Amino acid sequence: MPSASASASAFPAAEIVASFRKALSDTPPRVKVLDIFIAAALATLGLQVVYAVLVGSFPFNAFLSGVFCCAGTAVLTLCLRLQISSGQHAAPDRAFVDYALAMVVLLLACWCYIG
Repeated sequence: MPSASASASAFPAAEIVASFRKALSDTPPRVKVLDIFIAAALATLGLQVVYAVLVGSFPFNAFLSGVFCCAGTAVLTLCLRLQISSGQHAAPDRAFVDYALAMVVLLLACWCYIG
């Protein structure tokens, strides 16, 4: 006779879906917005790479600037998400000010790199 643990391990996909639904319901709406923004930045990065492969990247510095901008935005937003969701390192207001200043530096660096 199979035990309860054997039947639960037979369907790990159901456990994964249940865990995902629980995590989704426990996640605050502000963090969900940050997750969507990270996904959009990574999707834009992917589109730029696909475009460069298919069409070409004639102004290569502009291509690199776009890739760095998208990757940097995703990384900085992920850092903001980690600071906000953990709540241990800094207050959310302070974390957002740090994020805004880092984004300004990133965008200025990308803008200067375009040439």
